Amino acid sequence: MMNSTEQQPDTIEDYYIVCSLSALFAVTAVAISITILIFVQRTKPRLHTVRHLLMCNTCIASILYCIVQINNYIFLIFLPSVTSDISCRWRGYFAYFTISAITYSFLIQAISRLFIVIFSTKYKCLITFKTHHILIVIQWFTVIIVPLPALITKDIYYRPNKLCWVPMKNILHAFYGYIAYYTIPALSVFMFYIFIYYKVKQAKNKARPMLRLIHGEKRDLELLRNIVILLSIYFIGGIPTLLFLLSSNRTLYLMGIVTISLAVAVEKLCTILLDQELRQVIRKLLTRTQRIAPVDNTHTTARYQENQTNIQRTIVRTLPKTHITSF
Repeated sequence: MMNSTEQQPDTIEDYYIVCSLSALFAVTAVAISITILIFVQRTKPRLHTVRHLLMCNTCIASILYCIVQINNYIFLIFLPSVTSDISCRWRGYFAYFTISAITYSFLIQAISRLFIVIFSTKYKCLITFKTHHILIVIQWFTVIIVPLPALITKDIYYRPNKLCWVPMKNILHAFYGYIAYYTIPALSVFMFYIFIYYKVKQAKNKARPMLRLIHGEKRDLELLRNIVILLSIYFIGGIPTLLFLLSSNRTLYLMGIVTISLAVAVEKLCTILLDQELRQVIRKLLTRTQRIAPVDNTHTTARYQENQTNIQRTIVRTLPKTHITSF
């Protein structure tokens, strides 16, 4: 969660390196996210699955988060003359809105795994694209509502040389953010993982065919594990901010600005590495690109050899005539 420090005075120079690094990681995350969206959209029907639909939903949330953060850095460093409290409040709202969009997007991925692994045999409608589109709509509606205290209250206001986040002196609002934006979706994902793992193992031990176990048990658990891994990356990135909340150390506060954007970029890269189908599509494309040069060289060599053969035939045909004439 993002909160501002009130204990130590800020200077704009403190943010130059920090915001530059954070913006660099944000741009990297946007580039990787757009790459994933393009690959999924162009690879039909292999990547047109409900799982990749939800993956793209997370990519869109990540892109929005990075754009909002870069926008906040621009206002902080280049537009200090904009001192409106209302403008600052809206920037804070969108910051919390986008980080919530990311964490709750992982929650609906876990819900999707629950539908597919536990209920797909009995309720076929739960694994359709229509159901997952409804999940996405509910998720975005939720993340619009959850950060509304940033707009309704006056806890966020313009402060010179500070980002438009909830100040630490508003402790109730700060802890609400940690609970609503991080804790609820994270605990829910971990609970779903434990529940699904327990049900799968229980059904396997009792040899019950009630779950989809024949071919998909290991695969489903791996996919759910990947969701937990990707979500955990965000929480690792938020550790400096959490430590700042406990210690009020300004260095940790500045580190948290960078590590959250770094976590988004790392999560996007791990999305490619952990997704087998997406990884294979990218590897196939790279392999095809590398083969372009050898194909051209082979074609050129073949034409060269053909020309040499024609020249030799011409010489052979003319040599006898020359020999006869000399006699």
